[in-house]
Amino acid sequence: MPRALPPHPTMLAWLTALALATVSSSAASSVEAADPPAHEAPTSMVVAAEPFAAAAGELMLERGGNAIDAAVATGFTLAVTYPVAGNLGGGGFMVAQIRDSEGIQRRFALDFRETAPAAATADLYVRARAEGLLDASTFGALSAGVPGSVAGLLEALRRYGTLPREVVLGPAISLAQSGFPMTRRTAEFLRTPSIREQLERDPGSKALFYPDGEPIAEGANFRQPDLAKTLMGIAEFGPDAFYRGEIAALTVLAMKRGGGIITLADLENYRPVMRLPMIFPFAGHSIITMPPPSSGGVCLKQILTMLERHPLAELGHNSSAALHLMVEAMRRSFADRNAFLGDPDFVTLPLDRLLDAKYLAAQSASINPALATPSDALPGGSLPSVQAPLEKEETTHYSVVDAHGNAVSVTTTLNGAFGSKTLVVGAGYLLNNEMDDFAAEPGKANLYGLIQGDANAVAPGKRPLSSMTPTIITDGNGNVRAVLGTPGGPTIITNVLQVILNLLVFGLEPQAAVNAPKVHHQHLPDRVQVEKEIPADVREGLERRGHAVAERSWIGDFQLIYVDPITGVRKGATDPRGGGAALGH
Repeated sequence: MPRALPPHPTMLAWLTALALATVSSSAASSVEAADPPAHEAPTSMVVAAEPFAAAAGELMLERGGNAIDAAVATGFTLAVTYPVAGNLGGGGFMVAQIRDSEGIQRRFALDFRETAPAAATADLYVRARAEGLLDASTFGALSAGVPGSVAGLLEALRRYGTLPREVVLGPAISLAQSGFPMTRRTAEFLRTPSIREQLERDPGSKALFYPDGEPIAEGANFRQPDLAKTLMGIAEFGPDAFYRGEIAALTVLAMKRGGGIITLADLENYRPVMRLPMIFPFAGHSIITMPPPSSGGVCLKQILTMLERHPLAELGHNSSAALHLMVEAMRRSFADRNAFLGDPDFVTLPLDRLLDAKYLAAQSASINPALATPSDALPGGSLPSVQAPLEKEETTHYSVVDAHGNAVSVTTTLNGAFGSKTLVVGAGYLLNNEMDDFAAEPGKANLYGLIQGDANAVAPGKRPLSSMTPTIITDGNGNVRAVLGTPGGPTIITNVLQVILNLLVFGLEPQAAVNAPKVHHQHLPDRVQVEKEIPADVREGLERRGHAVAERSWIGDFQLIYVDPITGVRKGATDPRGGGAALGH
């Protein structure tokens, strides 16, 4: 029998007990510790970057809901409990394999990426910079695209969910209304000087996060009554509650106060887009992932196809020889990404050429196993190389597998930490700063150091190119074997790549595949970023091959579910670099 949904106070106690038990059992793990086994459950699993959100998804599965119900509950709960990246005011991508009400297996890619407002122009941020607004694409109302998260999550629920909206949004409403203990992770973000300075520049954000002039402390009860009211409206009236009426009017008022350009018409006209996922073979499996305007699927197919010609397994996991080959494939793929990819509804993408087998074979053959290829020797290599901030884990990912084998992979974001740092007063949600993902200013690196081409220029109604790469792996019979994804800006693609290789080529156990130290190269700047756990001799091996090597902080916050091909047991591996949870039954 499905478990009856508890009333709000009981539900809150249940979620809190489960979430806090998860935190206490996993807090001691770290990348440097020996890899613990993944969390196992026989029938279902939710893995998310924040324990309350994972608990909300698990509650839907315990009630008899399916993977879509759980994913939507997790997504809305993240908007409450992980304001750094979880959101109503951002957007994202969902990749799913699910049987519909008629028993037909569906594979889909749902694009609920933000769109540029109708008043946006290609030179919007060039003009803003000329007027002295040096951070207009990253801070404040002008940096916000039209939000897609509410429309996207509710569209998935409408098409393939089994539980009512008010049930699925119940945990999020309870946690916003009654509050929850402020998490260590969010409390640390609030204390970060650069983030605090920007949040305190916005009156609404300052009042919410610094109510007495100091950041809300870890463990303090964090209530968001305005956000609870917004969520209750969405639960009762659906997307119209957010894109029309009072909440929409409050959003437009925030635009007027902050110099933004989103209008009521922009909100009313927003629609998520159902797209065909990219599906391609690798190592006896099928990779199901996101097509443009995500660059993830294209890059994954390019890089994995290039690497199939090389003996990675023989060279050894994370050896300098194997990492050199991976970096060279990354370099070539990102050169194509930055030059040619954008929103397929606005520009013609040369995918036939970029994914052509002969082209990728030639790219693979051009890799010298003993020597790095300078980025300026590749197409686009003459673009200026700049030192840019390294991407933090300010996006979020969650993975779900239910008792029927349905799988959902979702990556969602506000872009930077707390997005534009702009709170919609009265509605309680933060606006994204996703406009910076466009090529906002020619020849200038964006927030994540990417220098991009005209295909990703700003245009009204256009979706900015993304690196988000929600992915599902199936076996030769179409059975789900893994559901995976991570935050990390452009490192998303290379992190997903390395976990796929760790599982399918190097044969690592799920938790070890997530924990293993990672590297990243994105064509420009021409350097290999390595996590500190990469050994000194491996770094030296890369340097001997001509690579510039730069140590960086942890890459990503991976959330993986692996389904054992023999027992069917679900193994949830949450990244020790973050503060998430894997919950199942």
